[in-house]
Amino acid sequence: MKANIGDRIIIEGKHLGDSRRIGIITGVAHNDGSPPYDVRWLEDGYTSVVIPGAEARIEPAPGENPATSG
Repeated sequence: MKANIGDRIIIEGKHLGDSRRIGIITGVAHNDGSPPYDVRWLEDGYTSVVIPGAEARIEPAPGENPATSG
């Protein structure tokens, strides 16, 4: 998984009743775009460090060409 600052991370709930979490990547630890990521969560503005699992996906920042992003 690769990401850039400004990309969205979407984490689907693992269990029945879990909600989807959406955040904006505000920091990337490695130059190649690999995790961990600093993420600001849209629902509460809280920032946390995330090492995404299989239930996560990255969406390019608006206006970014997905074919050329990390």
